[in-house]
Amino acid sequence: MTAAVGYHSFNFGAAGRSRIVLRKGSGPAVVVIHELPGPTPQVLGFGDRVAAAGFTAVLPVLFGVPGKPVSRSYLLEEFARVCVSREFYCLSRNRASPVTNWLRALCRHVHAECHGPGVGVVGMCFTGGFALALAADPSVLAPVMSQPSLPLGLSASHRSALGVAPEELERVRARLAGGGRVLGLRFSEDGFCPRARFERLRRELGEGFEAVEIDSAPGNAAGIDPKAHSVLTMELVDSPEHPTRQALDRVLDFLCERLCDPPLGGVRRPV
Repeated sequence: MTAAVGYHSFNFGAAGRSRIVLRKGSGPAVVVIHELPGPTPQVLGFGDRVAAAGFTAVLPVLFGVPGKPVSRSYLLEEFARVCVSREFYCLSRNRASPVTNWLRALCRHVHAECHGPGVGVVGMCFTGGFALALAADPSVLAPVMSQPSLPLGLSASHRSALGVAPEELERVRARLAGGGRVLGLRFSEDGFCPRARFERLRRELGEGFEAVEIDSAPGNAAGIDPKAHSVLTMELVDSPEHPTRQALDRVLDFLCERLCDPPLGGVRRPV
């Protein structure tokens, strides 16, 4: 854990499984569910910004090695590992991965420890859709889906699928009807997070779903690669005028709007 500078770690057991969790900061809890291949330096950097904005950044280690940089071999190795794991469903259109049961317990645990009105959840890439499944739980008030990539888009039905059970989706709808919100982020040309998935989210969640879709079409004004994928980490350009930095600002504002008591009107910014 020494690569995760400034974080302290603890073991959390639930749903028949114990995992290491990294933690930093104080204030309402925000559970950051890392992308493939693991809690990379960029993911930890996002956690740093969450903590600097006045929250407790909580990073469960689901796979990979904290602080290990991204490489092609590391990415392929972890992808192969999680695809055969019984805790992750890569192709299921109408079921959430079993690991969300453990994550739900973690959300409740850190809510009790950190207090506040509830917790935030930020899922990324492979784990992006987990935030939607967790939004069914009363403890989760600020769910953020960053480039949700499961189920893998092998067919048209998979590309529009959300990877949650119908009863979970119904609970999310009920919570949104009561004033809840879900925030989603993606690049416009991202094949791993298809446009059809966000169109489905709009249909299912209505006005409760806020989409931030960043133009990555060829020749776009910001010069973003059409293959760009990771909005808050690998593709982040830390310039106030850049669309990825503006997306990051929106995430931190959203967390504050939902979790700060009283709300501060979205004035927090990364440092």
